[in-house]
Amino acid sequence: MSQLHLWVRAEQRNNETRVGLTPKGAAFLLATGMKVSVEHSATRVIPDAAYADAGCQMEPSHSWPDAPGDAIIFGLKELPEDGTPLRHRHIMFGHAFKGQPSGLRLLQRFRAGGGTLLDLEYLLDDDGRRVAAFGYWAGYAGAAVALKCWAAQQTGGIAGPITAYDSSTHLLSELQANLVATGSHRPNALIIGALGRVGKGVADLCTAMGVATTKWDIAETASGGPFPQVLTHELFFNCVLARPGTPVFVPSDTPTRPRRLCVIGDIACDPDSDFSPIKVYDRTTTWDAPALRVHSEPMLDVTAIDNLPSMLPLESSEDYAEQLLPVLAQLGTSDAHVWTRAAQTFQDHVARL
Repeated sequence: MSQLHLWVRAEQRNNETRVGLTPKGAAFLLATGMKVSVEHSATRVIPDAAYADAGCQMEPSHSWPDAPGDAIIFGLKELPEDGTPLRHRHIMFGHAFKGQPSGLRLLQRFRAGGGTLLDLEYLLDDDGRRVAAFGYWAGYAGAAVALKCWAAQQTGGIAGPITAYDSSTHLLSELQANLVATGSHRPNALIIGALGRVGKGVADLCTAMGVATTKWDIAETASGGPFPQVLTHELFFNCVLARPGTPVFVPSDTPTRPRRLCVIGDIACDPDSDFSPIKVYDRTTTWDAPALRVHSEPMLDVTAIDNLPSMLPLESSEDYAEQLLPVLAQLGTSDAHVWTRAAQTFQDHVARL
């Protein structure tokens, strides 16, 4: 049996400095007999030298297309959309299984090259639960961005660019200053999906900032709607992934209805899915322009950034990598049921193209 080869690629997306494997984790995999290659990256939150010191083979940035055919390419965010066929096995968040146009193009590239997508979102244990997720830090950072949007509205403005922070302590300090500048009033918030990782991150950030929260989960949304309570809260957070059967929480006529609602934080962030429960916007927002104003009088902003944990790259990377490491160690072993299921999910979707 050939030595299993994991190739950690340098992320190619702007504002993406996270990584799914720490040097400590790499050293653990190396000790099991796995080969670990890591591409050089000038932007990765953990420096190259730490991986070299751990014993990893260092490779040029973005050289993964030329990696040996049996290497498993591991990254987090999407690949450049250049249309090239994909011949390797890739571990990443592909966003390819819910009918998204970009996802269909990605699947076609895998079919053309004979490769396989092992989607991180679809790594599930025997009970169908995700084995690793960035959700907590997505919720935490997403709540912070929504509060920045609300603070900007208090003076009639719109939120300016966001950036990454060295730690959550740095983020909290800046956000507290933003809110203090608005006066003593704090908004209230409704969180849907409050019992999940994402919802807990939202709730913890809100608590730290003195924002009162109403927490809903499956029981409170089982009726299927409508949900007029969304309109009575100033902030609304969607922490529920879009899937068939997901109720509509924010219908398309929301902007013109009587409401206190002024900021929507769509942490799940799947606007181009037919199953999106937020029907007032159709595109993600960005670090440079985190708020999309969908109505002016009264103001209603949507923030929907799809790489929120990158605002806290070190904490979120270390947390996620710790969750994922035991599963990475199963690659190529008889215990690799998580990976077998992920490969079958990919094959099922390719068969439908």
